Amino acid sequence: MDFQLSDDQRALRSGMRGLLDAVFDRDRLRAAVERGGTLDRSLWRELGAAGFFALRLPEEAGGVGLGLPEAVLLFEEAGRALLPGPLVATHLAAGLVKGAAEGEAVVTAVDGELPVAHLAEADAVLVGADALVGEPLRAYVAAARPVRSMDPLTPLHRVAGRTERTAATEAYSGALHYEGALLTAAEQLGSAARTTETAVQHAGAREQFGSPIGSFQAVKHLCADMLARTEPARAAVYAAAVTGDPVEIAAAKLLADEAAVRNARDCLQIHGGMGFTWEADVHLHLKRAWLRSAARLGGAAAEELLAAGLGAARPDPGSSAAPGRGAPEAGGGG
Repeated sequence: MDFQLSDDQRALRSGMRGLLDAVFDRDRLRAAVERGGTLDRSLWRELGAAGFFALRLPEEAGGVGLGLPEAVLLFEEAGRALLPGPLVATHLAAGLVKGAAEGEAVVTAVDGELPVAHLAEADAVLVGADALVGEPLRAYVAAARPVRSMDPLTPLHRVAGRTERTAATEAYSGALHYEGALLTAAEQLGSAARTTETAVQHAGAREQFGSPIGSFQAVKHLCADMLARTEPARAAVYAAAVTGDPVEIAAAKLLADEAAVRNARDCLQIHGGMGFTWEADVHLHLKRAWLRSAARLGGAAAEELLAAGLGAARPDPGSSAAPGRGAPEAGGGG
C-alpha cells in the first residue's frame, strides 16, 4: 500500500496553506490574541466557502466528497497556522447543523467534564449525537460561567449543574468521537511541524560567540529530537486516517500530543528568554497544545484504549506466547 500523498492531496494541502497565509497571517493572529480569541465570522465564512467544513459531505449534499485522509491534511495546516475556533466540532456538524458546512454557523461541543470552548459565540453545541440549538442552547449558555483559559485564543466556559443529557458525555458518539480525536491530532501535528521549522530558522539566524547557535551540539540535538517526534506522529496520523481504527487513532493522538507539547517547549528553549515574551508566538503553540492534549481522547483515555487494543490482539501462532507453549495466564499479578 502506497502511503505517499497523491498529486491532488499535495495540491489540496498547498492550497489550504496559501489560503491561510492570505487570510490569517501573523498580523491577524496577533489581532485575534488582542481581542481575546473572539472569532472572526468573515474568516469562518471564508473557510466555509473554501470547503473546509463541507470537505467530507457528499457532492449531492453540497460537499466536496473527499475523505478523512484529506481532512487530516487541512487540519494539519490549521494547526500549523494556529487557526482559532471550534474547527473540529463545526467540521463534524456539517450536514447536521444548518449553516455549519457553509461556515455560516459556529458549532462547539461538550467534551466530558472539560470546559466548553467558544460557547458564547456558538450557534449550536454538539452533545453526543445531538445538537443544542434555539431555546435549549440559550438555557445552556445562561447556566455557564467563563473560566480563565491558558490559551488567549480559546475562551472557555464551564457549565454548573449540567442536565442529565449533557453530564459526563463524550463530545461525539460512535465514529465521530474517534474522527474528532484524529482531527485534533492532525492539528497537533501541524503545530509540532511549525515549531520545528521555527526553531531551526532561529537556530540558523541567531548568533552567539560569532557563530550561529545551530552549530552548537546541544541545539542540534534539540532540533533533531523535534524532528524525530514529528515524523513518527505524522506517519501515525496519516495511517490512522486511512484505516479509521480507534486503536490506531488513540496511538496517533498520543504521539501527536507529545510532539506538539514537547516541540513547543524545545522551541522555547532554543529561543531563550525572548521565547517567553508576549510578543513571540512560540508560547501560543505551547498553550494551544496543552489544551488539545486534554481534549478528545486525552492522555489517560487514549492510553487505556491503546492498552485494551493491544491486550485484545491475538498472539502469533508461532510465538512463545501462543496457547500450548507455556505462556503465563493474564491477570492475578502479585
